[in-house]
Amino acid sequence: MNIEEFRDYCLAKPAVSECFPFDETTLVFKVMGKMFALTDTEDDFKLALKCDPQKAQALREQYPAVQPGYHMNKVHWNTIVVDGSIADAELYQWIDDSYALIVERLPYALRQELQTKTDSRDA
Repeated sequence: MNIEEFRDYCLAKPAVSECFPFDETTLVFKVMGKMFALTDTEDDFKLALKCDPQKAQALREQYPAVQPGYHMNKVHWNTIVVDGSIADAELYQWIDDSYALIVERLPYALRQELQTKTDSRDA
């Protein structure tokens, strides 16, 4: 996976937007205004993804390229160094998991709005 593939994958999800809220190089992806993924566009390719706390810890123990979230809540976020040591399929699944964690915690009205957008895309 490269940064373009990461960006395309995130933007293909329903109701996702991208922005640079922190600085000119930190690219953030949000669903319905809530952050689920980010990367730096200049440094080595790394992803920050939200993760279930128990799974986050297990992934850190299993993969040297998975570290506690840099500048993030280290219980709920992992930083993944994309260096080829983790299969792309695994990375895509972790992006999906991060997106799903945010969606399931959205207020009911926003989840309904997202469902409507998803249904209209599928029609």
